[in-house]
Amino acid sequence: MKSLFAEFKKGIHLENPTFALLLGLCPTLAVSSSVRNGLGMGIAATLVLLGSNIIVSAVRNIIPVKIRIPCYIVIIATFVTIIELLLKAYFPVLDKALGIFVPLIVVNCIILGRAEAFASKNNIISSAFDALGMGTGFTLALLAISATRELLGSGTLLGYQIIPGLEPAIIMILPPGALLTLAFLIGLTNMMKEKHNES
Repeated sequence: MKSLFAEFKKGIHLENPTFALLLGLCPTLAVSSSVRNGLGMGIAATLVLLGSNIIVSAVRNIIPVKIRIPCYIVIIATFVTIIELLLKAYFPVLDKALGIFVPLIVVNCIILGRAEAFASKNNIISSAFDALGMGTGFTLALLAISATRELLGSGTLLGYQIIPGLEPAIIMILPPGALLTLAFLIGLTNMMKEKHNES
């Protein structure tokens, strides 16, 4: 049980896909202008990651080595299609806001990387915990970036006014604001790691 918890925890802290591994930056920067979008993308990616890790782990001994990557992409694309159809059916506003970035989960480095580096070499339970940890880490990173950008860029969180009278910095909800926020949070994460390692 301890090793399963370690698999989960590493995706949140040591191997955070966004802040430590710098993976999945395209959707991170593109959809993180609001907390709703960040949360929606994080949950969608986590569900795809969970489903694909479980299936890849289950069929890892059946898939020939030479065609493993195309097989992984087909498995991932299946889960992306399911999530995309569910978004269109039940969350059309979120689906429109996330746009092309939901279908692009198929080629997201986090998903494909975990299938190749972890799920193809480990059992189903470990692969599920790895997926949940990586997905949670990705979602938390998206929430940190999108909350910072939404608060500073429009003075709101989840669409509710937080600081009345705050003059919003419009740059924060534009692409340069995404890069500035990401750089600041990566720097803050690295500083906290260094302080932890020193103590």
